[in-house]
Amino acid sequence: MERRLRKNSRNSSKPPSSDGPDAPPRPTKQNGKRRPGGQPGHEGHFRPLLPPGKVDDIKNYFPDQCGGCHRQLPTRGRKLVGEPSRHQITDVPPVEPTTTEHRCHRQECPDCGTVTTAELPADVPRSWFGPRLTALVAILSGAYRLSKRTVVEVVGDLFGVEMSLGSVSACERAVSNAVAAPVADAREYVQQQAVANADETGWRQRLQRAWLWVMATPAVTVYLIHRQRGATAAKALLGAFRGVLTTDRWDGYSWYTGLRQICWAHLLRDFQDMSERNGAAGQIGRRLLHEAQRLFKNWHRVRDGTMTRLAFRRSMTTLRLEVERLLKLGQRGRTSIAGMCDEMLKLLPSFFTFVDHDGVEPTNNFAERQIRFAVIWRKSSFGTHSEEGSRFVERLLTVRATLRQQGRSVVEYLVRACDAAYRRRRAPSLLPAVSSRRQVSLAAN
Repeated sequence: MERRLRKNSRNSSKPPSSDGPDAPPRPTKQNGKRRPGGQPGHEGHFRPLLPPGKVDDIKNYFPDQCGGCHRQLPTRGRKLVGEPSRHQITDVPPVEPTTTEHRCHRQECPDCGTVTTAELPADVPRSWFGPRLTALVAILSGAYRLSKRTVVEVVGDLFGVEMSLGSVSACERAVSNAVAAPVADAREYVQQQAVANADETGWRQRLQRAWLWVMATPAVTVYLIHRQRGATAAKALLGAFRGVLTTDRWDGYSWYTGLRQICWAHLLRDFQDMSERNGAAGQIGRRLLHEAQRLFKNWHRVRDGTMTRLAFRRSMTTLRLEVERLLKLGQRGRTSIAGMCDEMLKLLPSFFTFVDHDGVEPTNNFAERQIRFAVIWRKSSFGTHSEEGSRFVERLLTVRATLRQQGRSVVEYLVRACDAAYRRRRAPSLLPAVSSRRQVSLAAN
């Protein structure tokens, strides 16, 4: 019970928001001596001026009198010196929505008298809203996590368009259906990659427990909302994936037969928990914690170029042996960490996959960063209320994360996807360029 009371975000997987007032403060950079804001010697960042070709209006100003002798300066034949100083002001003009009325006339046949009504062309939306407005509503709701009532207010305030809560749901449904096929292709794409990160977090669907899963690769990230957290859901997410999978120690991935990398950030918290115990368990934990800190120190040197990959691998040889020795010591001893050490020894080969395989990180931080946006969404919306709503969430999360990774515009993509759906065409692909896909395929082989 005392150990459970001591659990916090530094020695377990609990989020920092759950830390109580008695939890030790989280360490800050430079031992808390670093002040907020720009640091001494930091190069400032200034808004770049737009080139003249992208400026809508240019106004020129000339001095009236000399700044030295105060003589009136001539207005004709000015002797200009150098380039003028430039000051640009960017503003947004008032947005006026455009409404197009489509009239289907009825005409009587002069022979038989039958009255025939013209039909709308196939590319005319049957919805009340065009592709751009439909996409913007879905972006406000999905990419910016606004509630439906807030979306109604924003659309009314900024665009002067009256919209009901049901219309917001209809726009979400339209966008979800429009991107369904590209998202399915994205899920198949990540399952074919050489390296991927996976993570999961709690979710609510119809006020019942569910889970939101993420599978992240450098160019594409996909999400899945599932009622289960076990192997069934993990298999639905990973599919045919056979690359290197980075996860935490949770046994929901124990069925995976491919190469696996266990997150060292999670191990660091486990070792911290061990180090806070009494007796032999605490001694073993402190030594394991020291080895983990040494691993990260050397890995950071590899990333900044001050240690070669070969030297790093050599340093990991002794570290592997020491970690294994300490875990076996904790497993054999009659300590409170015997069970945890036994579980870790079963996964020990997966602790060091990143050492022998380039492109693999020692932590699962990438997947955790990708899932953080969804966690904030869950806290503000309390989850989803239907299967249809869950599909909208996982598809919009996939579109947003993937396009941001590739530096593409979420707005323009969804507008094109909605326009394609109205024209009964396939939406644009979420996958990276063909050349990038070939490089990834070669790496996988």
